[in-house]
Order: sequence, then structure tokens, then C-alpha cells
Amino acid sequence: MLMAENAAPRPWEVDGEEKRRRVRRMFADISPTYDLLNSAMSLRLHHRWRTDAVEGLRLLAGDVGADLCCGTGDFGRPLRDAVSPSGRIVGVDFCMPMLQIALKKPYAMGLSLGDAGAVPLRSSSFDAVTVGWGLRNVPDMGAALSEIVRILKPGGRFVCVDMARPKSALLRGLSHFVFNMAVPAMGSLFGKREAYTYLPKSTDRFTTREGLAEAMRGAGLKNVRYEDRFFGNICTHWGEK
Repeated sequence: MLMAENAAPRPWEVDGEEKRRRVRRMFADISPTYDLLNSAMSLRLHHRWRTDAVEGLRLLAGDVGADLCCGTGDFGRPLRDAVSPSGRIVGVDFCMPMLQIALKKPYAMGLSLGDAGAVPLRSSSFDAVTVGWGLRNVPDMGAALSEIVRILKPGGRFVCVDMARPKSALLRGLSHFVFNMAVPAMGSLFGKREAYTYLPKSTDRFTTREGLAEAMRGAGLKNVRYEDRFFGNICTHWGEK
């Protein structure tokens, strides 16, 4: 009993600076297998979801885009396709091992080490900002959304793709069972059970699709809309400065 009481809290049980530290360490640990397991868990559909998200931004050749919480940089391909070689894209993440993997991908994306709550980018400089599966990992989502609004140009657009809970009670129960059983088991194959237990646990603690839409409006975004994917387990939100 004493050992249980003194055990360190899990990454999904902490907040604030402790969450930032634990999540950064967790992503550093899983970075070598991140792309493989991400594709396996999403049936490789995450590439399609990212492409659809970027298409909704209506970017033009020569535009400038930023991908915050960029991880291994998979938003780079649709962003580069949208802005063409004449445009510019920048990825920002707080985990260096993830950025080192992104650096090897052929998307001509500038990369910067930085935190979503204090983005090292100039104000009013970007036509679009993307975040994929990142907002639920930040200690202060409001601060991250404020930073996104700050770096967007007037009229610039934001898109977020993240986990969600299905609206149907039946699908919600089924998804909860599958994610809480299958995803940690998949992580166990690589000795990363705790990290891949974090995914369903952090999803359970994340805000609702309606809550995220309201937070976006509160940060100053307008024309906020969202669409479900993957039976409601994924939700894409768009907004405009």
C-alpha cells in the first residue's frame, strides 16, 4: 500500500508544468516507433484526415503556414502541396527527438524547438496554422489558442485534428473498450504500454467537440465549424481570425 501511495503519477494524471515535463519525456521515449504505431492505430487514415483538414484552409500558392505541436512532421506533406514550392511552412514542437525525425522528411519544412503556449514565431505572420493531436497534450489550451490567434494574419485560418468521443452511446462504449484495450496492448509490443495508455486516458480528459469550438471562439476565432471522422472518434475543427 505504501508503494502505491508513493508511486509517481501517470502522465494523464498531472497538469501544469509537470504535465509539460512528463509529456515531453514520453514523446521523446516513443519517437522511434511513433510513425509506425500512429499509422497502425489509424489504419493509415491520419494522412487522409490531415489532407482534408488542409484543404479546408483554402491555402494558395505562396502562402505561409505553421504546424504547431508538429511532432514528426506529417502535416508537412499536405501543407507543402497547398502552398507550393513558392510558399513557406514552419513546424514547431517542444520535443527534440520528434523534430529530428521530422527533419528527415522531404517536405522542405523549417523546424523550431518551442512550446505551443509561447510560440517562437512573429505575430500576424501566417496564413494558416495547423495542430494535429496536440491541443490535448498542452498544459494550457487557452494559452495555446491565444498564441495561434497571435501568429495568424488577419483573415488567417486555423485547423485542429484530434481525438473525440462518439456521440452515439453504443459507439462511445465500443470505442472506449477498444482504445483502452487495443492501444495499450499495441504499445506493449514495443515496451511502451504506459505511453500508449496515455492516448485513451488523455482523450477521456480532453474537452468535447462543442467545448473546443467554444474555446476557439473565446480566443478570438470566428466562423468556427467542425466535422467528425472515423465514426466520431476524430473531430476536425476550423476557425478564422
